This record gives sequence, structure tokens and C-alpha cells, in this order.
Amino acid sequence: MLVQVSRKVPQCLDAVVIGSGAGGLGLAVLLAKVGKKVLVLEQHSRAGGCCHTFSEKGFEFDVGIHYVGDLQESRPFRCLLDQLTNGQLQWEPLDNPFDRVVLGPPENRRTYPIYSGREHFAQELKKCFPGEDEAIDEFLRLTKKCDRGVWMMAVLKLLPFPLAKFLACTGLADCLSHFFRYGSRSLAEVVNGLTQNKDLRAVLCYVFGTYGKSPREASFSMHSLLMCHYLHGAWYPRGGASEIAYHMIPIIEKAGGAVLVRAPVNRILLNDNNEAIGVSVLKGQEEVHVQAPLVISDAGIFNTYNQLLPREKQLGMLRHGAGGLSVFLGLAGSKEELGLKAENHWIFSENNLDELMDDYLKGERDECVTRVPMVFAASPSAKDPTWEQRKPGKSTLSLVTFAPYEWFEEWKDGKVKNRGPDYTDVKKKIIQSLLEVVTHIFPKITDKIEYVDAGTAVTNQHYIAAPRGEFYGADHNTARFTADVCASIRPQTPVRNLFLTGQDLCSCGLAGALVGAMICGSAILNRNLYMDVTALNKKLKHANAKKAQ
Repeated sequence: MLVQVSRKVPQCLDAVVIGSGAGGLGLAVLLAKVGKKVLVLEQHSRAGGCCHTFSEKGFEFDVGIHYVGDLQESRPFRCLLDQLTNGQLQWEPLDNPFDRVVLGPPENRRTYPIYSGREHFAQELKKCFPGEDEAIDEFLRLTKKCDRGVWMMAVLKLLPFPLAKFLACTGLADCLSHFFRYGSRSLAEVVNGLTQNKDLRAVLCYVFGTYGKSPREASFSMHSLLMCHYLHGAWYPRGGASEIAYHMIPIIEKAGGAVLVRAPVNRILLNDNNEAIGVSVLKGQEEVHVQAPLVISDAGIFNTYNQLLPREKQLGMLRHGAGGLSVFLGLAGSKEELGLKAENHWIFSENNLDELMDDYLKGERDECVTRVPMVFAASPSAKDPTWEQRKPGKSTLSLVTFAPYEWFEEWKDGKVKNRGPDYTDVKKKIIQSLLEVVTHIFPKITDKIEYVDAGTAVTNQHYIAAPRGEFYGADHNTARFTADVCASIRPQTPVRNLFLTGQDLCSCGLAGALVGAMICGSAILNRNLYMDVTALNKKLKHANAKKAQ
């Protein structure tokens, strides 16, 4: 096995990337586009990180891509994704409304649709909340100002460190950017100052589940990025999330590189001068050393510093994010038969989001698993127009929530898919709790469930190497989005020739991970890749406009 891995490694590498999540593959593609030979090493049996899919009992499930925003044809992010996949990846828009916020128990349920388009979003929200026009308009104004100021985050990460720290410590970064001016203010603080209406407060905060921090501790600036990301709609990859990696990998291979799975990196190799010179891949009890002049980690900042480097380094300014939990349902019937649409439901047991999440996450496991207060529910099969042809007569429903790592830590060393009856019993209780919630929303699925299973924090630890089962890497609290912390978490690490990419560098999600890849690529290549993408996007828009004449 070791010999086989060695033979698969291309010779004369320019870089090795640890981890094949979007940040790792995206960075590898960017380097491949300028002729670099890059090796990507993935510990799991499938490439893609949270973009991979798996199959059970004839059903296909996406792990982490539920919907992506900012993909209008004219947007730089769409241009970036087209470049990273050579235009082969196609996107399907979700319905409008694309999100529905559901508050309260079945006997007092209120549902608020979230529409795409700045004007449409505001108009429909104002219909739901008469007399709250000023609060809604001010919320949108503030989120837009914060979103427009995010450029300063990239600047702080790419400027020479002393200059970046000067801008942060003197307050100049805050003066120049609304993103940092509001970065240390909580979402709850800002929203509660706009309105006294508790349902409206919950609706303005609902999307916190996409980064995993409840409003009282979430950064308003981080929340603003997500609101603006989805303001003009949401999309889903045609063919499922695995299409993202599928169309990236050939670009890496064409430049002479490779993407290898079942290749867990156990340490970063350093020379006597404390410079990264490659990685060690563990196979059984033996090691294969892979030499490269550049090492880029997409393994997450905690794994990189605490697991892969020889001396443990404390990361006092960051915390682990919340443990994630997913339930996967395989259903008999088409989307029409089951009443499933290309939209998402955010279901909360009431409108007091902070109290609900605090009581749940800090409570006793055996009690709390029976009353999960927040559920994200979506049907990947209903969003994908190729599904019916690939899986006729079948549908899927994915349920996502949070559950602390500590609830499952006692089983972390157990055998995957056979961690024992106690673990299975806890999973069954959570599944039952979530099914009681979602069958009120989707009553037609009640007797159509052919497959069901749950992935817990220790599942995430095994399959995506999340240290404490977190979906979104480092915690997205207010401290993380101060200028000082953003200036300190940089693509260049204190170890020469070792770089960071992915969601821990900037923010979570596909967009956050790819922005991390662009910032990392800019540092490595010593050029502004965002400006390159923006210029290319303008050129393509101009060319398309001429064709349309």
C-alpha cells in the first residue's frame, strides 16, 4: 500500500495541499491555472470535504452543500466558480421564496417566506410586519454597508503583518470599514435596537444556522455577509454537490498534479530551520514522506497547529465551532407526490432564539435530544433537475441542527457504524424528535420513509476530520471578526513555506472557503487574484453585452 501511494505521487511537485475541501481544491486549481504541479491529499475515501456525497440503500445524500448564493451571471463569485470548474459546473436556481422561516409550535405556527431580490425581500417582509418598514430598511442598509466593507479583511490578511497590526490596533481599520466597525457587535444587539417585534427579530436573525452561532454571540458583520450572499437568490449544483470536486480535479491533473484519497497526513515535515519541506502520509504504522517546496493546509487551523506540527501551539484567540448533527431521510415517491419543493425550511420552536439555543446546548443530553429547538429541512432531490432521471421514484430530505461534541465524546473511539447500542439509542431519540417536527411541515412523508440515519459530531470527526465535530470550523463569534484577529489569522503561518486556506482563514461555507483559497493564492503568487477575477468578469460582461446587440 505504501509503495502504491508513493508511485501515485507526481515528481517535482510545486506544492502539496492537505485536505480536499473547497478551500484546498480551489487553491490547487488556482495554482494549476498558472502551471503549478500540485498534490492534494485527502484522508477520507472521497474528495470534496463537505462537498462530497454518499449513497445508502439506493439513495444519494449531500453532506454539506444545501444552497449557494451570489451566483447571478454578472457576479464575480459566479465568474470565480466558472473559472475553477472550466465552466462545466451548472447551477439551478431555487424557488422564490427560497427560504421559509417557521416559528412556534403546530398550534400557533407562523411562517414567513424569504424572497430573493433586495426590493422583493423588503416588500414581502413589510407585508408580514406592518409598521416595521423603518426597521427593515435600516437592517438592509446596515447589512449592505458591512458587506461592502469586507474588502478590508482581505487587505489585513495580505498586508505585511506589522502594517496590518498597526491598522487594527490604532482603530484605522474600523474607521475605513463598516465590516470591522460592526464586527465586534452582536447580531442580537443590533437587531434588538431596530425593533421590539420578537417575530421580526427572529426572522432577521434566522440564517445564523448557516454559520452556527446564536444571535447573542454572533457577529453582526458575519451575519451581514450571509444576508447579502442570499439577497438575490439561491442556487444548487445540477447533479449534486459532488459535481463541484468532479469538475475541479481534472484541472489539477491536467497541470501534472493529482488528488489522492485515503491518504491521511499525520505531520508536516520541517527542516532544521523550521521551514516546511513536505508532509508525512500515514499508512498503517509506516510513513510515506512527500517533499514539496510549499505546504498548504486545508485541514483547519486547529488540526494544523495542534496535530500536524511537532510543537503544540495554543490558539487562544479562536474557539471550536458548535458540533453539527445531520439526519438523512430516503423517501419513496417523487417530489410532487411528497410535496417537496426547491426551497428550505428553518424551523424554530419559538421566536426567542437565544434562550432556546442556550437551554438546548447547555442542557443535559438525555433531556435535550427530545426537544431540539432548531431544524433546517431541505430536499436535495427536489432542488436537482437531474435527480428524477437518475433516481426515479425516490426522494431525499436532509435535516440539520446542532448538538454538542460532549454529548457523543464517549463514543469517539468506537467503530464507525457500530459504536454500540447506547450510541444508537441516543441517535434514535434525536431522529424521532426531529421527525415529529418535520412531519408537521411535510405530512406526506410520514409513511414513505425507507431509509433514515443520523450523523453526529463524532461522525463529522471521522469523515471530515472536524476536531470536535464542527460543521463550520473555528467559532464565528464576535471576537473572530475584530480587525485584530482578522489581521492575525493569515495565509502565511509563522512556519516558512506553510500556508493556510479554507474556511478558517476567512469564514465558513463554500463562498468563505473559496475566498480563503483566493487570499491564500494571492499570498503565494504575490498578485491580487480578486482583482484578476473582477477584471475577467468585467471583460466577459462586456463581451456578452456586445453579443446581445
